[in-house]
Amino acid sequence: MDLFRDLNPSQREAVTYLGGPLLVLAGAGSGKTRVLAHRIAFLVAGASVAPYEILAVTFTNKAAGEMADRVRGLVGDVASGIWMGTFHSICARILRIEAKKYGLMPNFTIYDEHDQHLLMKQVLKDLGISDGCITPASALSRISGLKSNLVTPDELEEYASSPYDLRFVEIYRAYEKALHNNNALDFDDLIVIPVRLMKRLPEVLQRYATRFKQILIDEYQDTNKAQYELVRLLSGYHRNVCAVGDDDQSIYRWRGADITNILNFENDFPDAKVIRLERSYRSTKTILAASQAVIKNNRKRKPKELWTENEVGNKLLVAMVGDEQAEGIFISDKIEELRESQGHAYADFVVLYRTNAQSRSIEDSLRRRAIPYVIVGGVKFYERKEIKDIIAYLKVIANPRDSVSLLRIINVPNRGIGDVTIRRIKEFASSRGLSISDVLNSLTDIETLTTGQRQSLMKFADMLAELRQKAKASSVPELIAFVAERSGYLAHLKKQGTVEAISRLENIEELVAGAYEFEERSQEPSLAKFLEEVSLIMDIDLWDDRRDAVSLMTLHNAKGLEFPIVFIAGAEEGLLPHHTSLEDEDELEEERRLFYVGLTRAKKMVFITMAVGRRTFQGWMPQTGSRFVAEIPVEFIEFEDLTQPAGGMSDDTWGSDMVITKGARVKHPDWGVGRVIACDGYGKHLRLLVRFEGGITKRLLAHYANLEILDDADGFY
Repeated sequence: MDLFRDLNPSQREAVTYLGGPLLVLAGAGSGKTRVLAHRIAFLVAGASVAPYEILAVTFTNKAAGEMADRVRGLVGDVASGIWMGTFHSICARILRIEAKKYGLMPNFTIYDEHDQHLLMKQVLKDLGISDGCITPASALSRISGLKSNLVTPDELEEYASSPYDLRFVEIYRAYEKALHNNNALDFDDLIVIPVRLMKRLPEVLQRYATRFKQILIDEYQDTNKAQYELVRLLSGYHRNVCAVGDDDQSIYRWRGADITNILNFENDFPDAKVIRLERSYRSTKTILAASQAVIKNNRKRKPKELWTENEVGNKLLVAMVGDEQAEGIFISDKIEELRESQGHAYADFVVLYRTNAQSRSIEDSLRRRAIPYVIVGGVKFYERKEIKDIIAYLKVIANPRDSVSLLRIINVPNRGIGDVTIRRIKEFASSRGLSISDVLNSLTDIETLTTGQRQSLMKFADMLAELRQKAKASSVPELIAFVAERSGYLAHLKKQGTVEAISRLENIEELVAGAYEFEERSQEPSLAKFLEEVSLIMDIDLWDDRRDAVSLMTLHNAKGLEFPIVFIAGAEEGLLPHHTSLEDEDELEEERRLFYVGLTRAKKMVFITMAVGRRTFQGWMPQTGSRFVAEIPVEFIEFEDLTQPAGGMSDDTWGSDMVITKGARVKHPDWGVGRVIACDGYGKHLRLLVRFEGGITKRLLAHYANLEILDDADGFY
């Protein structure tokens, strides 16, 4: 196969470069996945690099699967020897090999957010700390941030400057100890522990740094400190690291991503080659030009000039609506209009929003119109109760020390093991330094148990022993089916006979079907590998793009996807950009990148909605159009005013066309008095740059900014 067919000159250069460190700045829609897949294929077929000497890291399982399919299509089954996957799955693979060096057993459990929450709740309870002082969620959030930055409890203690910090050191240590006692890891540990092992044990670092002659990192702009350090360690021997990404699409600062990793790549690797992929194959000329005009307002970025040979296309339509209900109606009406007039399928449409809460009114309108839709990031399959219950059984089978999972299923379905019984075995385990699983094997030593309690626990222990024995000779789907039957779970649901119970039975059947699919595609169809996959599934991995339905998702979930028609809902100050970012320039630049990501998902058309007001806890609140919309040149947008008087507001209070010139004094209801320091456009398209009291500067669309024009008397300038 011709590996260079259909590659443009920049793509071909990125595929074939073998001179050391390489940074590929891949603009939106520039064929990044194609370049990565072809580069891997070239390394195998054209540069004599063995598949097992290649490490290719992506950020989602979906992206890893797509890349693997493409590489397999180029070079065949030899692609199976490549280490390819997400940071977390690659590191989990390393840890299964090296676990004992860190005091872990290879059958460790990976705790999801729910498991972590239960464990932290118990940790805080044991330390005598109430939710009023610190919640499990806030404690876990801080610990995650510390781990992402490779900060240990000892290092935190060294720099602790307050009693609260010292108390948090106790929480951090107790949480780490609880994980260790359960032979469990959280998501952050999957990256942090391999980094620690490679720093402490030279032989571990040498084993992997010498093995991987070529390292490819996708979405490099989204790496955090721990991931960056892992890449630095692994690439230190051969120095053949290819980082691919786009600083303009770095949108995960809130979870530790550090944009400086990609901005400073040339400082880390002074001999690095930089290749820009600037030809976009996705969007129309108009969408691309509008997107570029917005993102160029960011200061912390590497300059890129994206271009395309696609058609000019339609202008972006900015619709001003009365409130969130009118917004939903506009979106559903426009979808049906375009389906009827242009023959689009429902799957051609995506509705993007800044926060999940915004989906409610949009869903209401879609349901009323009987428009099928799917939400990415809603209730996930693997978070449904019956699925988590069965998975908990599997975790206990694989890792007997996993007390969180064991306590979840010890009385599910009901087998007469109540709270008093559980409290007594937990107290006994704590007093002897044992795991709950150990206690189940020494029940005769627990004097506080009644005969009935002891018998119930013995039956449960015998059942677990039977399940573990079955696991030795069964495939994963066979084991799941046996667990559901032997545990009494199926009988329990069948006995209920309700619609909900039937639905849960169907979900368990779907879990078995999913396990069969896992076995068909996996090179290592073990129970441990299956549980690892389940634990590392992301929202986007569960999105079914084969269904003919409108997709609803947050802007964060949309990165890497593309649709013919994109709606961006809620382009208002306080929503997009989000109110938490308004006083921080770095946060504000990330919000702009988020808007840019939304725009560049579109192939053909973009619709942006801005509401005059929204209903909040405080009642109906007026809104101001997003500064990001104001940054789009007038020639690329078309405004449509669909407002109706709402919440007691009249059109005159927010919407009349005003004649405002540079130097005019104006008053805003939130920001006070200011001076217009720049103007652009006219009429409804008039855009203003206003400096308010206190030095705050805002970009506003005059038509929607609710400004009062003051006389030119002396005052604030």
